[in-house]
Amino acid sequence: MTTNDQIIINQVIEGNTNAFAVLVERYKDLVFTLALRMLKNREEAEEVAQDTFVKAFRKIENFKGESKFSTWIYRVAYNTCLDRIKKNKKYLNDVEIDAFTAHQVVALDNVLETIENRERNQIIQHCIKGLPEEESFLLTLYYFDDLSLDEISKVVGINANAIKVKLFRSRKKLAKLLKEQLEPEIIEHYERERR
Repeated sequence: MTTNDQIIINQVIEGNTNAFAVLVERYKDLVFTLALRMLKNREEAEEVAQDTFVKAFRKIENFKGESKFSTWIYRVAYNTCLDRIKKNKKYLNDVEIDAFTAHQVVALDNVLETIENRERNQIIQHCIKGLPEEESFLLTLYYFDDLSLDEISKVVGINANAIKVKLFRSRKKLAKLLKEQLEPEIIEHYERERR
């Protein structure tokens, strides 16, 4: 957390409610992106983003500074999304992964590294949309926000080992979707190189 965040948080706690607008401005895009990944609906994501900041404002005194403010606000956003999902009782189809191996996940990660960053991000974002809410969220934190396992575990409230397992499963599902998206020849060529 930047010391700047802590200064602003202290101002809000001391009664300067206008200072909270700085935090909203700083984190609104991240919160909205995470909400959109989980809810897959722009209007709902906007509502959840607003709800997240309302909750964060009300509970700002609970922020102890033990983690970065971004981790704390992610957690508030995550829980707000889960509440919305429970309320909507949406069910998304799961991707079949049985036939997919760890080797292919590694091979796909390596192929992705060779693709231009912007193109890679577009492909990943497109495929992440095809996954269930929690998995979209975890992969967003992992691929786009570069959070460590410990940081993700603080956001989601599950221990780092469980996150590692969930991330691996999510990456397997993502890999299956990516395999359908990417040029099969690129992947086959890369897998031949590895043998």
